[in-house]
Amino acid sequence: MGDILVGACSWTDRQLVASGWYPRGRRDAEGRLRHYASRLPVVEVDAGYYALPSRRNSELWVERTPDGFRFDVKAFSLLTGHPTRAESLPADLRGNGRGWLGRGQASDALLDEVWGRFAEAVEPLRGAGRLGAVLFQFPPWFAPGSWAEAALDACVRRAEGWPLAVEFRHPGWWEAEQAETTHALLTALGTSAVGTDMAQGLPASLPPVVPVTRPALAVVRFHGRNPAWGRGTKEERFRHDYDVSELAARAPRLRRAAGLADELHVLFNNCCADAAVRAAETMRGLLTAPCR
Repeated sequence: MGDILVGACSWTDRQLVASGWYPRGRRDAEGRLRHYASRLPVVEVDAGYYALPSRRNSELWVERTPDGFRFDVKAFSLLTGHPTRAESLPADLRGNGRGWLGRGQASDALLDEVWGRFAEAVEPLRGAGRLGAVLFQFPPWFAPGSWAEAALDACVRRAEGWPLAVEFRHPGWWEAEQAETTHALLTALGTSAVGTDMAQGLPASLPPVVPVTRPALAVVRFHGRNPAWGRGTKEERFRHDYDVSELAARAPRLRRAAGLADELHVLFNNCCADAAVRAAETMRGLLTAPCR
């Protein structure tokens, strides 16, 4: 069985910082990360989606974490076709831009520059063995089809040498009649499929599959089971406290996935106060306990 690393999708979320999970004396930037890394072995850099990460931060993250710790970095929104605020770009790339860059509005030259800067920013993590994956989360309108397959292929070619993980938000990718094709596609591209846990029975619900498409790494993200998924504020969409029975029910499937991969990352995105880190610590205990 491969290594199972369990963590949360942020260590800097404002609600987590305000929850009291970080002890006194460990609430500055360095103290928070050192404390988090003493409790959990992997974290997702969710902030990479909202703004390009910086190389200096990556260097500091390497200094503040032990060998074997992993960062899964979420790709910048522009790289996955999401609407992106012009103000979130580095100042020298904004030009006179204001408001939003929608689908297809970014020039090839801008995309080339953003790709290059993102790669430069995460290189210290990769060089130090701390980069678990770069997470490409595609938007709900990214539906199965030839156009999407071509976009995925282009993404993989641009990111050659990176450990890529792909999460789809369009449920069609993992519906019964498409799942085998999706699995084969991601395997051929050498990318890790991202399994999910979320509320079921909604139009945007993804099935609770745990596909392993790349032997080096499997990834599962727990989004909570709030029926407000797809609407409302971030806190409303992701507010959920996993109880032990919910987590225990998923453990056998996670263990099977770990049997097919060198490393399994299980990440909790139910970002409400300290719910994610508490769920991560509970799940870690369940997955490391001897099977009966």
